[in-house]
Amino acid sequence: MLHAVLINGSFQDSVTLMLVSRDLSALPQVNRVSVMMGTPANKDVFRETGMWHAALAAATPNDLCIVVDSENGDPQVAGAMAEQVKSRLAELARGGRKAAYPLARSWRRARELLPSANIALISLAGHYVYEPARQALSDGCHVMIFSDNVSLEHELALKTLARDKGLLMMGPDCGTAIINKAPLAFANRIPAGAIAVVGASGTGLQEVTSQIARLGGGITHAIGLGGRDLSERIGGISALTALDMVARDAASRVITFVSKPPAAAVKERILKALNDIGKPVVALFVGERVVQRNVGNVHFTQTLDETAALAVELACIDAHLATLPSVANTRICGLYCGGTLAAEAAFLLAEHLGVKADAAHVDGFMLHEGGHRIIDLGDDRYTRGRPHPMIDPAARNEMIARLAEDPAVGVLLLDIVLGYGGHADPAGEVAKAVAELRAARGEQAPIVVIATLTGTADDPQDRAGQASKLEEAGILIAESVRSALLLAGRAIAAPAARAGAPSALLSSAPAIINIGLRGFADDLLANGVSVVHEQWEPAASGNARMASLLAQLN
Repeated sequence: MLHAVLINGSFQDSVTLMLVSRDLSALPQVNRVSVMMGTPANKDVFRETGMWHAALAAATPNDLCIVVDSENGDPQVAGAMAEQVKSRLAELARGGRKAAYPLARSWRRARELLPSANIALISLAGHYVYEPARQALSDGCHVMIFSDNVSLEHELALKTLARDKGLLMMGPDCGTAIINKAPLAFANRIPAGAIAVVGASGTGLQEVTSQIARLGGGITHAIGLGGRDLSERIGGISALTALDMVARDAASRVITFVSKPPAAAVKERILKALNDIGKPVVALFVGERVVQRNVGNVHFTQTLDETAALAVELACIDAHLATLPSVANTRICGLYCGGTLAAEAAFLLAEHLGVKADAAHVDGFMLHEGGHRIIDLGDDRYTRGRPHPMIDPAARNEMIARLAEDPAVGVLLLDIVLGYGGHADPAGEVAKAVAELRAARGEQAPIVVIATLTGTADDPQDRAGQASKLEEAGILIAESVRSALLLAGRAIAAPAARAGAPSALLSSAPAIINIGLRGFADDLLANGVSVVHEQWEPAASGNARMASLLAQLN
């Protein structure tokens, strides 16, 4: 049998009430207890779940509704459950008074308590979100809306207002964000680094950032957008704002973008924005087959783990760039002893240039396009009458020397292959040849030299010793052929920086006004973030018409 108790004028957040309902439903004297505010949407839930009681018809959105299903039909059971609810809520209120952060009853008071506030984190029931979000945006604060069940019309209106005011609105239904180490809603503790992550997928954002951390990388920010931002109706408003912000953020050296496949017209706008950033971008549209691996500065991936690994690799490459000389010459030359390494280098370079590798391999050329060339020096053309270059590096040394007469080449790619049967000191030979090349070129035609080092610590040439010789010669060691080609592409690319001042959101310490779930404020405080919790209640006892009139008067 169902019994109902109404407690007038006692607004509580929905998650707290869900947890109370769960705990009370586990008690032996009841079948089930449902505790919710008397909003129209919640009344529908009471009906749909078989917990409707006639007394609920009179409930307002500001009334606490307690419905008890018990077998013995004793109305005192409902009264006992109501006392349990009051007791648990009072306990929560006592905990709130002990909070180490300030509590406010209004937005105005919250702003007085935290004048530096730049973000409002909102986790109210969806139909209450519009007014507090509009108020925060109008007052110059960026907004993150954790709540779902916000109407599409309200989302569009709020995001349009945010864009017009130069602000970012994350959400609705945005579960994850990290701004300058401040964990907003569902977030992980991720080390600081050079990678900015922007995404319309909350768990995707968490998984990518967590994998970045496990791979030894770190992030500047993780910006959530909300699941509908890339829909045709919303048009990627928040995505475009976030991408512009990270493009102008000097600390964000690599950008990662993660989402489910957007609407076709929106995807076109997003891709243009990604290409315009100029920085390396890793883009994943989850579940969409990758046809072309990279276009300009944008690298497309197929899975979350691949996305994280490539972002970390690009961040490492970016760190290496600071150690390299600036080259004005934009041609890449690869002189490889290993045919398979040459083939992979040719394939990757062709993909980067948007051309096809050389299928004929005439004279060992795996690629010969626009002044770029990748040559397999193990081809018959170069081993006729002389030892393989892994045994005798003389042929490659001669070709390295001839680059002194080809100043258009700005990057030289090489492979150093260790192991039995090979030259006793291949790195030493390369180091000597490169030193002579640089001396012949002089300071007016610097060249970046990147080498891969194939072998193990137990090989007779001593891998660590070979690596030291390359490093002493100013030759950068890449972990793979792919890394070498990525670095080569970055070395010859003209640096591009987004014009304009950096975003205040990303360049200043976050200060949060939390409206809704208290646990979010607790997490922010634990991470050293300035926070005020607004103990929000619906205006006019939840009467939508009266609340609208009050908003107009204010």
